[in-house]
Amino acid sequence: MSGLSIGQVAERTGLSVHTLRFYEREGLLAQPVRRGAAGHRVYDEDDVDWLGVCIRLRASGMPLTDIRRYTELVRAGQGNEAERLEVLREHRERVLAQRHELDECLKLITYKVGIYESRLGLRDHVPDCAPLSQESRPG
Repeated sequence: MSGLSIGQVAERTGLSVHTLRFYEREGLLAQPVRRGAAGHRVYDEDDVDWLGVCIRLRASGMPLTDIRRYTELVRAGQGNEAERLEVLREHRERVLAQRHELDECLKLITYKVGIYESRLGLRDHVPDCAPLSQESRPG
């Protein structure tokens, strides 16, 4: 049986062997992992592609329960696209809110960097990025 070993998949995805086993136990793989003649896990390109989806969803903050739900829907096949869409839309809204919060944080940090660069003579003027509130002015 040809395919990829768990070590090869770990190398290709950047996930540890332990994490790959965890993902399998948690039901996060779109298809059951095949086993070779010696009982070793054998992965294919579809598995690697699916793990790439899981990695992105996880990196964007999707909880494992939501990834598991999405995986279950994919595994179930056609007919539940509306449910899949809802899972992804809800997550997209969370990511957009996180991105907005990070943008606000970056504005404050940029403003503070400008203040210190100005104080140290590294900049002629402070950037036009006022902090969010009076509380953020000290320091």
